[in-house]
Amino acid sequence: MARNIMGFGGIALAATLLALALPAYSARPVTGRWLTEDSKAMVQIEPCGKAVCGRIVRVLKPQPGRSKFDINNPDPKKRSNPIEGTYILTDLVDAGTQWKGRIYNPESGKSYNARLTREADGSLKVEGCIAFLCTGPLWQPAI
Repeated sequence: MARNIMGFGGIALAATLLALALPAYSARPVTGRWLTEDSKAMVQIEPCGKAVCGRIVRVLKPQPGRSKFDINNPDPKKRSNPIEGTYILTDLVDAGTQWKGRIYNPESGKSYNARLTREADGSLKVEGCIAFLCTGPLWQPAI
């Protein structure tokens, strides 16, 4: 009768070595300046502590009659803050093949779970999520 020479410890060691041999996946970087859908605004994405965040640095196509302030913010103290400078992406962390965090929509004053993914063509897929349904536009790099 053949005897098992690996035993439990040997199996655990083999599994550990296999895990170390597999490549570690990380999301492609998203830092830099991005043009939102229809080039309405420019967003700067940069490190913020241990995470990554993004703020509106310039409104490129202001809508007539629309306030230049964050008037729909759920925090009354922030409603007098200018839209330019408002953080709309927060707490983004590398989740393997994409970045996950939060996205704020100043038009509605609502925040959602977010997923950001760099596409093969260099664009950035920016999705807001409600439950398991995620949708959103492609942003283009600002050159």
